Amino acid sequence: MSPSHGSVEVITGPMFSGKSDELIRRLRRARIARQKIQVFKPSVDTRSAEDKVTSHAGTEFEATAVPRADMILGLVAEDTTVVAIDEAQFFDESVTQVVQSLAERGMRVIVAGLDTNFRGEPFGPMPVLLALAEQVEKLSAICMVCGEAATRTQRLINGRPARYDDPVVVVGASELYEARCRYHHQVPRT
Repeated sequence: MSPSHGSVEVITGPMFSGKSDELIRRLRRARIARQKIQVFKPSVDTRSAEDKVTSHAGTEFEATAVPRADMILGLVAEDTTVVAIDEAQFFDESVTQVVQSLAERGMRVIVAGLDTNFRGEPFGPMPVLLALAEQVEKLSAICMVCGEAATRTQRLINGRPARYDDPVVVVGASELYEARCRYHHQVPRT
């Protein structure tokens, strides 16, 4: 699809599946094609530098951190053709209207984020973004228990699975989370 028609691409999967790497790969290709790119991320994600999207593998791309998704519309330059949003699950539902508006303005919008939270339930605005997208790529990781394909994110507290009633958003990386297959994903309720 021509960027002048606008489109929405969503890259999703559990933690450690390579979502940010795939986002950065697509952005590098757009840069080679001399497209004007702007990248945004939620300021709540403090795992890396505020002005970069960084993958667990160490790749990075310049970005602007914003506290609210609705701020993105005012920051997108008129000549921008590609807008990327990383860690979209941390934004509120307004990110869906932002993404739709950008695509309607003729931009290629690439969104990356977790599709489910540590409970294995749909995460924030991601289900709506998945439904609105022209293209969806669901990645898997490797289960840290058995080595099979992992589609879930396991939160750990002192090495044990987090309980269902623990907070949904706790920003962290390998010290707090593991990729798990459906069989080994555990969320105790009591």
